[in-house]
Amino acid sequence: MVDPEDDLPSATYGGDFETTTIPHYGEYPSSHGGQSVPQASPYGSVGYSSQPPSAGLGLLSDPEPLPYVQPQAARGPMIGPTEIEPEDYDRARRENRRGTQDLGLMVLRVGFGALMIVHGLQKLFGWWGGSGLGGFQESIEGLGYQHADILTYVAAGGQVAAGVLLVLGLCTPVAAAGALAFLVNGLLAAMSEQGGLAFFLPGGQEFQITLIVIAVTLILAGPGRYGFDAGRGWARRPFIGSVVALLLGVGAGVAVWVLLNGANPLG
Repeated sequence: MVDPEDDLPSATYGGDFETTTIPHYGEYPSSHGGQSVPQASPYGSVGYSSQPPSAGLGLLSDPEPLPYVQPQAARGPMIGPTEIEPEDYDRARRENRRGTQDLGLMVLRVGFGALMIVHGLQKLFGWWGGSGLGGFQESIEGLGYQHADILTYVAAGGQVAAGVLLVLGLCTPVAAAGALAFLVNGLLAAMSEQGGLAFFLPGGQEFQITLIVIAVTLILAGPGRYGFDAGRGWARRPFIGSVVALLLGVGAGVAVWVLLNGANPLG
């Protein structure tokens, strides 16, 4: 059975062409009788809806985007891109190249040391036409040295020891400073005997002056890398220690002359 009233159209029936309007945002039922109040739509249409506001604003439940943060100005100077050069692995090797310098220093050092050894052995044993210890002691006594008996052994033995160290390239600044002290003292003795400085041979001191120049050169330039001092700083880059050794060598030669002789070398 069908109720006849079911076939009757409602009071609000708009006909067969009635369509359902999709509610837009902003539509909500008014507080007057529960009827829908039309609201302006952003698309220019008006609709009615009996749904609560939350149904039309479902997107409000979505997470809100993070607030936009204004980037702060960079502090400090702007650093631009820099060009990175490839590492030069051969730079250190090129800087350490010294050509034939080490070879030349070795020849100079060995030749000077051998000469010191030969002259020391002449004084000690009288070899190669030397005077021996007795003749050497008489010569230094004649020059006015005090304690000539002790000074004979010290001078001759020190000359040989310095020569051996120079040949080996061992403790080169000390050995060269010892040789320099002996040569400076010998130069002062020769000047005192002759009454002044005479350079040219046969009566001059050009040989002693030449040996002094060689000793000073070895102190300042170093022994080179062909010797037992190859790993020492004074062999690679002599500087402060060489200056100290030079001053000690000259000072020791002058001090021995002043303390053990005391004569005026200039007459």
